[in-house]
Amino acid sequence: MTNAIFDLAMVVLIGAAFGVVAKLLRQPTILAYLATGLLIGAFGFISVGGNETFETFSALGSMLLLFLVGLEIDYTTFRLVGRASVIVGLTQLLLTFGAGYVLAHAFGFAPMASAYVALALSFSSTIIVVKLLSDKRDLNSLYGKISVGMLLVQDLVAILVLVVLSGIQRGEAVSPVAVGLTVLQGIALFIVMLYLGRKVLPAIFDRVAQSHELLFLVSLAWVFTVAAAVSRIGFSVEIAGFLAGIALANSSEHHQIAQRIKPLRDFFLIAFFVVLGAKAAFANLSGLALPVLAFSLFVLLAKPLIVMTLMGLMGYRKRTSFMTSMTMAQISEFSLVLLTLGVAVGHIDLNILSLMTAVGVVTIVTSSYMIQFGDSIYRFLRRGLVIFERAKSAEQWSVDHEKKFPIVLIGFHRVGESIAMGLPREKLLVVEFDPEKVKKLKRGGYHHVFGDIADPEIFSSPFMSEAELVISTSPDYEDNRALIAAMKHHEKRPKLVVRAETERDAEALYHAGADYVLFPHLTSGQYFGKTIAIDPEMKILEQLKAKDMSLLKNLKNQAEILI
Repeated sequence: MTNAIFDLAMVVLIGAAFGVVAKLLRQPTILAYLATGLLIGAFGFISVGGNETFETFSALGSMLLLFLVGLEIDYTTFRLVGRASVIVGLTQLLLTFGAGYVLAHAFGFAPMASAYVALALSFSSTIIVVKLLSDKRDLNSLYGKISVGMLLVQDLVAILVLVVLSGIQRGEAVSPVAVGLTVLQGIALFIVMLYLGRKVLPAIFDRVAQSHELLFLVSLAWVFTVAAAVSRIGFSVEIAGFLAGIALANSSEHHQIAQRIKPLRDFFLIAFFVVLGAKAAFANLSGLALPVLAFSLFVLLAKPLIVMTLMGLMGYRKRTSFMTSMTMAQISEFSLVLLTLGVAVGHIDLNILSLMTAVGVVTIVTSSYMIQFGDSIYRFLRRGLVIFERAKSAEQWSVDHEKKFPIVLIGFHRVGESIAMGLPREKLLVVEFDPEKVKKLKRGGYHHVFGDIADPEIFSSPFMSEAELVISTSPDYEDNRALIAAMKHHEKRPKLVVRAETERDAEALYHAGADYVLFPHLTSGQYFGKTIAIDPEMKILEQLKAKDMSLLKNLKNQAEILI
């Protein structure tokens, strides 16, 4: 026990140190954790690879990550992006596998080894992508939802492949019937979770929601129970976590649950990336430099090109296609598991596993930058990306371009919706990138635009230049800086109100030219203080209470309609 605690303390200490450096250099924290694993693996002063404790922590991190993804997915999401995710996901797998097989064969690999390499190149990492999109707050964007959908399709295919290989390892005959049974089990589990999420779980979680401690404990009990049950029938704990999250996605407590689970997720995810980095440090790459480079470039360039082409053919705008393609530019943790099983059954040798481990680290590190700085890369390349966009887009703006809107509100989530309810609808235009919120705007009769504050085309649109007031409720500092900079070039600059998460960001946004910065706790405190000062007898409290109760009732009714 003492050694395990010491090892864990050293991993967390080194990870924290690298994390601070990464933060100061504005780099993804994922790179800090990978660097921790590489350092530990290179010097070998801590046993990480093959360590049962760290392997368990790693699995828990990925399970909780997918649990939070499931929590964020509304049932309507499947209707909105399910078709695109399945079609693009499966087609991309087939095309990437074919091209990867040809490339591996060109390097002289045997047919069986080429097939394994091609499969490994085809899958992308759900854990890496979801973590980065979550950090960017882009999970709810259209491209974020399509990306997650595609990754889940890939994971299901990977699980089927692993089921087949596990059967071969045990010396069993794997029949199409067994594979078909696995598919039916997956569909049945999904249906069961949807039913429980609608009929059973809301009553339980409504009762425990008054206690934050109990809500946290019951949420963990639920996800671990699902993981234990699902793993017994052959599915991974990552899929179990996703299913457990789906079941709670439409509960009124899902925001509270997510806020309490996130710190726990981040702690366990450190172990996942450290283990991955340590495995890379042990890889034997003698004589494999050229294949590593070639396969890495294939993943970083060819896979995104395939995804962009497919999405363009389906009618998506070039930005959505480009941002989605950036999320596919790495290989998956499932790829390494698949290759490990391939070694175990004697289909490939350890050199292939070492080769693809190196490709995994190279592509994960590089794609982390591609995803994090995707908006900047898009702005640089967007003129040339027009070839991936059809004349008639599936994402046409629904606003009446001949009507002028004095107020443009960017974002219709919790803060944005509260602001919108206090503004006259005939004077308001809402810009929103979440397909579910767009549906809600349509039902509520709001004028709206399906768009993203990070899209440069939004800044140059007529409704922005004609507005008198632009309010951004996006908490992203870089997005708000870009908005302020873009609006300076308009002939008639509107008043700009943006949102900040920290005091430092608020001060910087004021220096950049914001007319007012929404700093939630500061803004609400000032508002309430002035309200009390105006009415010392506090008679206004009853009016505020009645107004808030009415608002909360409307929000609850809208949530029930969605369910």
